[in-house]
Amino acid sequence: MAEGIYLTKEGRNKLVDELEKLKKRKPQLSEEIAKARELGDLKENAEYHAAKEALTNLQRRIAEIENKLSRAKILETKNTDKVYIGVTVSMREADTGDEYDYTIVDAEEANPAEKKISLKSPLAQGLLGHKKGDKVKVRLPGGETEYEILKIT
Repeated sequence: MAEGIYLTKEGRNKLVDELEKLKKRKPQLSEEIAKARELGDLKENAEYHAAKEALTNLQRRIAEIENKLSRAKILETKNTDKVYIGVTVSMREADTGDEYDYTIVDAEEANPAEKKISLKSPLAQGLLGHKKGDKVKVRLPGGETEYEILKIT
């Protein structure tokens, strides 16, 4: 049986929006295949093969999103006493004084560009269960780094 995944409401909405767009595109691709089929010999028909490949990729992505949505558990963040999945952590690196904000999400929703890190990442694993004010040493690929948790929202 497939394992459940955790999504924020925002992450679920993004998947639903993508699914709707893909489903709207499907009839267009089917039409392109029909038009390409009319051009004759399918063995040497590049338009036909390109449209078939695009349709196959689209159907694969639709199935993938539907599978994720069927297994998704939506995170309802209510308690921000400790670091856990679904919260945003503000922290300061001890050595440099640099401050960072990261939201801890399931791997399915992780996107470093949006400051969303996977629950399974070394940083998130090091922060889990800690409270505001805690100083935490985290073993990262570049070595051990100490952070102070400033705020949890």
